[in-house]
Amino acid sequence: MFEQSQALFEKSLRVIPGGVNSPVRAFRSVGGTPVFFRKANGAYLWDADGTKYIDYVGSWGPAILGHAHPEVVAAVQATALDGLSFGAPTEAELLMAERLCELVPSIEQVRLVSSGTEATMSAIRLARGATGRKKIIKFEGCYHGHADALLVKAGSGALTFGNPSSAGVPPEVAADTIVLGYNNLFELESTFAGLGSEIACVIIEPIAGNMNFIVPDAAYMRALRSLCSKHGAVLIFDEVMTGFRVGLHGVQGHFGITPDLTTLGKVIGGGMPMGAFGGRRDLMANMAPLGGVYQAGTLSGNPVSVAAGLKTLELIARPGFFEELSATTAQLCEGLTAVAREEGQTFSAASLGGMFGMFFSPSPPTSYAEVMASDREQFNRFFHGMLARGVYLAPSAFEAGFVSKAHTATDIADTIARASETFRSLAKG
Repeated sequence: MFEQSQALFEKSLRVIPGGVNSPVRAFRSVGGTPVFFRKANGAYLWDADGTKYIDYVGSWGPAILGHAHPEVVAAVQATALDGLSFGAPTEAELLMAERLCELVPSIEQVRLVSSGTEATMSAIRLARGATGRKKIIKFEGCYHGHADALLVKAGSGALTFGNPSSAGVPPEVAADTIVLGYNNLFELESTFAGLGSEIACVIIEPIAGNMNFIVPDAAYMRALRSLCSKHGAVLIFDEVMTGFRVGLHGVQGHFGITPDLTTLGKVIGGGMPMGAFGGRRDLMANMAPLGGVYQAGTLSGNPVSVAAGLKTLELIARPGFFEELSATTAQLCEGLTAVAREEGQTFSAASLGGMFGMFFSPSPPTSYAEVMASDREQFNRFFHGMLARGVYLAPSAFEAGFVSKAHTATDIADTIARASETFRSLAKG
């Protein structure tokens, strides 16, 4: 098992740092050799050795329809025949912008970029340019891409390696980044009381997906909105992961809270590279060429990514889509929790829409500290047990999971049955 993956990984180590092009893929957190894949279709992946897996990573979220959805693939193929990139405006970009403004009511104007990192760094630059302030607030365990100012107690891969900041980031670059505890209202209120007039923006994952799956308290989110409004700070919802994943209108639709700016990615590209940031018209008017905040990108809004994204957004907007997806995801979480308890495991799970988290703790955590207190070694053993049984989960205890529309009742039942076997093996040691 994994013979081809092992051989490919050894070759990759010679020419790629760590053998991978994104750190969490390296399996450093869970141990072992990263799996190299050659094919994906629907809810399944096939590795380089030909082994089939039920996939709950979904390219880290974008594959909400399942891999290689025929209508999305057809849209990409048809568009590619007319050119891959023009570096000039297209009607498709306009259609995408109109669609995003329609589906996310807080977005009055939007700009397309090529990644989530690009979207968040641009939104923060815009907030600073519009307010004339320097300081930004982020939250412990949240990850907003690898821009220098944001790699301060970041989540996801940075947590995996036990290194909450990054070498190569000068202290002065991060000096204006304030890190607060997620869901900690006292810290939030105290910080605004002391520094409110200096804070340009607050950026938050409105559901944290980079320290697994953490849902904020609704009262906390309302207080956050109120404090930003009171002190003139820009509230940025980083919905790169949650946008069109937890619901058709994102987390902001779920909570009924309107941010000033929103960043998007993953699902809006339908599996192709795509990001976006947008919000209030008066804020967006600060962007060049209208205003003094500069941002540009050669491949921004390239026609192939836009085609994949438009088709994906069309299909997920069909009636009943998210109700069915939510029910499937909840069924998975309930089933995993039930069989874990049957086998005497301390385990919990939670979900919203097509996004879920699983923890080796009595209840789903509400903060970074609680995530760190969960049994991560037990998760690692569970991960490898499931991998050996043909279920591919995120190779880190700090990553959320994703269910697609392609996952069937049989897939869910099979996953729960394989989890039961895995939990039983863990109980035996």
